[in-house]
Amino acid sequence: MNTAAPSDRLLALLRAKAPVLVLTGAGVSQESGVATFRDAGGLWEGVDPMTVATPQAFAADPVRVWRFYDARRAKAASVSPNAAHRAIAALETPGRRFLLATQNVDGLHERAGSRTLVRLHGSLWRVRCTACRIERDDFRPTLAPLPPLCACGGLLRPAVVWFHETLPMDAFGAAERAARDAALCLVVGTSSLVYPAASLPEVALGGGAHVVEINPEPTPLTASASEHLRGKAGTILPDLLARAGIGIGAPA
Repeated sequence: MNTAAPSDRLLALLRAKAPVLVLTGAGVSQESGVATFRDAGGLWEGVDPMTVATPQAFAADPVRVWRFYDARRAKAASVSPNAAHRAIAALETPGRRFLLATQNVDGLHERAGSRTLVRLHGSLWRVRCTACRIERDDFRPTLAPLPPLCACGGLLRPAVVWFHETLPMDAFGAAERAARDAALCLVVGTSSLVYPAASLPEVALGGGAHVVEINPEPTPLTASASEHLRGKAGTILPDLLARAGIGIGAPA
């Protein structure tokens, strides 16, 4: 159902503090100035993803891969969470079962105040040693000189999910359980093309959840979603929460 305004059922679920799963994609951070992968001018324009986002590419040229990810870190550090990030954080209130499952790796949800979340595709702000396998946070905007090294002497890699790699099963398992238990599933700023993340709304629909897609354009999910609110998440989500009587914190 393509609607211009939120349905009464959606507002009632929000007011009743029904269990919520929120799934987000690159469109949420695009409103903060973080380029997406698929749009013109996006991250992959002029770059073959197979040369910067596969284990094979890293083995062949770790410096090139790290230059790409170091630039992404610097960009993410230079921007701020937007109204959509803050609205999603505001849904995480006492008395509501809530999970945010994000495909984004930029850390903007955390900076907006989200705490109960799983990162389906990892984080730009974590590194993993290719030798000893230790993984840790590193919040420096850049990691020069490149490639960075572990204390053990091994090469560090970005702790993100590359092409040909599987999602972290603990994170995806938690998201799948939340999808089965959700009364409301908000799908925000994602193309609904990348599996297995794109299966989560389908799981929620199968469990009887009210699935709401918020996106400027139709996606493969649109036809089966309970309702589709067309537009930018930074506009729609604050209005939705205001209608439901949920306050949003000021920008940090």
